[in-house]
Amino acid sequence: MNIELIRNIGIVAHIDAGKTTVTERLLFHAGELHKVGEVHDGTAEMDWMELERERGITITAAATALCWREHDIHLIDTPGHVDFTMEVERSLRVLDGAVVVFSAVDGVEPQSETVWRQADKFHVPRIAFVNKMDRIGADFDDVLIQMRKLLQANPAALQLPMGAEDKFDGVIDLVTMRAFRMAGDLTQASEPVEMDAQWQEKAVQARQQLIEILADVDEELAEIYLADEQPTNAQLLEAIRRACHAQKVVPVFCGAALRNKGVDLLLDGIVNYLPSPADLPPVAGSVPGSSGEKITLQPLLSESVSALLFKVAMDEGRRLVYLRIFSGQISAGEELYNPRLGIKERLARLFVMHSHKRKKVDQAGPGSIIAATGLRFTTTGDTLCSESVPILLEDIEAYEPVMSLALEAATKADAEKLELSLSKLADEDPTVQVRVDEETGQTLISGMGELHLEVLVERLRREFGLQVTVGRPQVVFRETVTQVAEEKALVDRKLKDAELYGEVSCRVAPRARGAGREFLSEVELQAGTPNGLIEAAMAGLQGGAGSGPDGHPLADISVTLLTVGYKDTPEAPAGVQAAASAAARKAVAAAGPVRLEPIMSVEVVAPDEDVGSVIGDIQARRGLIQDVGWRGHMRLLKAQAPLAGMFGYSTALRSLSHGRATFTMRFHRFDRIG
Repeated sequence: MNIELIRNIGIVAHIDAGKTTVTERLLFHAGELHKVGEVHDGTAEMDWMELERERGITITAAATALCWREHDIHLIDTPGHVDFTMEVERSLRVLDGAVVVFSAVDGVEPQSETVWRQADKFHVPRIAFVNKMDRIGADFDDVLIQMRKLLQANPAALQLPMGAEDKFDGVIDLVTMRAFRMAGDLTQASEPVEMDAQWQEKAVQARQQLIEILADVDEELAEIYLADEQPTNAQLLEAIRRACHAQKVVPVFCGAALRNKGVDLLLDGIVNYLPSPADLPPVAGSVPGSSGEKITLQPLLSESVSALLFKVAMDEGRRLVYLRIFSGQISAGEELYNPRLGIKERLARLFVMHSHKRKKVDQAGPGSIIAATGLRFTTTGDTLCSESVPILLEDIEAYEPVMSLALEAATKADAEKLELSLSKLADEDPTVQVRVDEETGQTLISGMGELHLEVLVERLRREFGLQVTVGRPQVVFRETVTQVAEEKALVDRKLKDAELYGEVSCRVAPRARGAGREFLSEVELQAGTPNGLIEAAMAGLQGGAGSGPDGHPLADISVTLLTVGYKDTPEAPAGVQAAASAAARKAVAAAGPVRLEPIMSVEVVAPDEDVGSVIGDIQARRGLIQDVGWRGHMRLLKAQAPLAGMFGYSTALRSLSHGRATFTMRFHRFDRIG
């Protein structure tokens, strides 16, 4: 397969913007589906989990492949709910482009902003699809304004919608200046028609505006524009493509996916404007074990293998992993090297996935997104490569969980299965953490929110056949320090056949909120210093500063090793490590430790007459109102509130607004308890 004819894309959006419906229509137009599935009646092909079909939401990212105009499109349909945002994060890490779906009625919503920032983080070129143009309140131009204001994006409308709401029946392609009518029949493609006179002048103005946007960011088109010439269709298309790849503009399409309006033209846009793997820079990584030495590999069959494992799934009890191949070719039965673990693992079988269905393949080359069986230890974020040319690709960082739940198995037999089942779920999802409470003996699972934890518990019951008793959700806390403190500790103990001795001093200091933890050393190595001594001291600091006095993980703290004293014995590293751990604990206790709690960003859309009640309720929950504005004819309230005060908010908001208000909530930061 010619790599230039490959597109690796994701469909991302806020919940209910229509991502999965868009995906279903794309598959239908490409001939991959003979019958269109619907989210609202639980028949969507990409929402294959029983829980997804029952709830009408996407829970796990699903991969598929389709062909359009001789191009192979590898597509990942991602969740829209904030609790499953890790699925979006790890998908964008391996994709070359994305289609961001916006509702023409609701515009840029909170999770739209989240997925946009995630795409920015991984430098993913995007095109936008303004969906639901046939709904009451649809406003294409307003969505463009919101993209500029809220996303700091540079949207370039490639289409002029002909009408809106119940009068939306087509678009004008501003590149070719052709009009397309859309019947809304699921089996009918967009039909080119002669442009009505009423649209001629508007289309000319809109095309000129498109040219001006591109001339500001593309030198070749700027020369044509400054010469007062009109670009050809081919010149305009290439300018859009260059600007999209450089992330200087976002090409914007529109339609109504539920009624099959505009989706085939979106497919053309994916092929025309989003990059192939060959259009992007070579994959870059570091040489394992080096001090930051860089290595790059071209997306060629002849290159050494480099691939990133971005997702783990349990399929009928067996471990199935998803890989993005960046360079080289891999074959079923081949052994590849994992530089993080320093081991080789064999790929038993390779598959191209269509949702949860598999198609076996023998080989896969650069640009491919495939699934594999046989890998026992390699996990999310790990690199697989040739042992002869090792490379370590950028990892996938997991989000910190903010909520926990206590579980107890109903029977002794279930208790034995519970640990194994939870380890499998945690292997699938890096945001899931499992631990046993030392005081109560209960098993605690932590995740991203109430819905996330509900889904995990339900999966334990359905997929693993476990009966579990569930406690009330609890907030996950962190601790930090507020002052600078220096402490030292001495360990001097006689063991049976040896002496454990170490003397260490360290300094702890607060860091900016969200900066994370850092461990530094100011100790200069002297001649004759035992091997591994400083490493042992640093390991001790990390262990001692792992949690605060209340037992919660420490965050946003700097720990510096100041001095190390030792006796030249074989046990020197162990003695120093023990002293460093004790010094760190003493320094943390002396540095004014405080508890942090998860603070959430909350957005409420409510009728004007209910705004006062909603504001009062949020303030009663220790929330701070940030802004009160408008979204259409409804009021939009933005606030920050501690998660502990937001339990049960959905029920309270329905009561306050007689069921007319909606809200979204996402994690913002850990901060001081007010």
